[in-house]
Amino acid sequence: MEQRKNDHISLSFSSRVDPVLSDSRFNYEPMLGSSQKGNLDPFSFSGKTMRIPIWVSSMTGGSREGMTINRNLARACHEFGMGMGLGSCRILLEKPGLFDDFNMRPIIGDELPFYANIGVVQVEEMLANGTWEKLVDLVHRLSADGLIIHVNPVQEWLQEEGSPITRPPVETIEEFLFLSNIKIIVKEVGQGMGPASIARLLNLPIEAFELAAFGGTNFARVELTRNNNLSNEIYGPVVFLGHTAEEMVDAINAMVISGKQLACRQLIISGGINTFLDGYYHISKSLVPAIYGQASGFLQHARGEYHVLQEYVNGQVNGLKFAKAFLQIRKEW
Repeated sequence: MEQRKNDHISLSFSSRVDPVLSDSRFNYEPMLGSSQKGNLDPFSFSGKTMRIPIWVSSMTGGSREGMTINRNLARACHEFGMGMGLGSCRILLEKPGLFDDFNMRPIIGDELPFYANIGVVQVEEMLANGTWEKLVDLVHRLSADGLIIHVNPVQEWLQEEGSPITRPPVETIEEFLFLSNIKIIVKEVGQGMGPASIARLLNLPIEAFELAAFGGTNFARVELTRNNNLSNEIYGPVVFLGHTAEEMVDAINAMVISGKQLACRQLIISGGINTFLDGYYHISKSLVPAIYGQASGFLQHARGEYHVLQEYVNGQVNGLKFAKAFLQIRKEW
């Protein structure tokens, strides 16, 4: 105790904070909370039971490091009760021998949501050439609960190996939903979507919508950096196009308040979610049942020994419990 008091004295002057930096999203209510109030109760998502409202957003696969990352992430999902989306499975369609890189169901277990992933360009091509049933077979081989379709026109445009999107993605998704009868989650890849796109998408009977908003990993920037033939002077401004998670949640809330009926009733709020406070704020603010997703935070901690990722996720869980116990969001609607 004496050492703690000495620490307080020595650190008090260096630990001052500027009032301007106060997090204005929350009311901190220290008189009203308790450890019991901070308990995280199990809940249903996509017909499965999750124990914490965190989603491992789609990242990688198809390489030795990708296998290590996916296995660590699946192990964390099993331990903590999170849901998981795989990185793009396109390479698995072309190279079935890489199946073990993506076969995470035996690790994550049967009780948690687990989704395969493919680009809308591939869905469009496979619908056109009549091979779309290979996607259904992929979902079944992976024992996945369904398929994430990522919509990425900016990335495809800037990618040296990219393909043109020749029809509106919402029409591609609508056709695939009708034909396949499997659960579908739709996401962007770091730019988010505007209100007209959101409204049209949420009219479809998809399982969930992942925002993948502007503010997190930006694949337009990734591709611009990869492609030496592109001029940063010409194409660089495209990186800054998009919509933040806050904008998108506000747009969806406005639809709910206006009485609009949404066919999709679950959100994964991702894009610029850097801390548990960001995640807690957005899922608390959403009028549609929501969890929050992260990619880069998990990726950073999942590349080596499992205990590093385990410690990171445990910190997220403890942070959420604290936030639930002592923080109330400042509603502005």
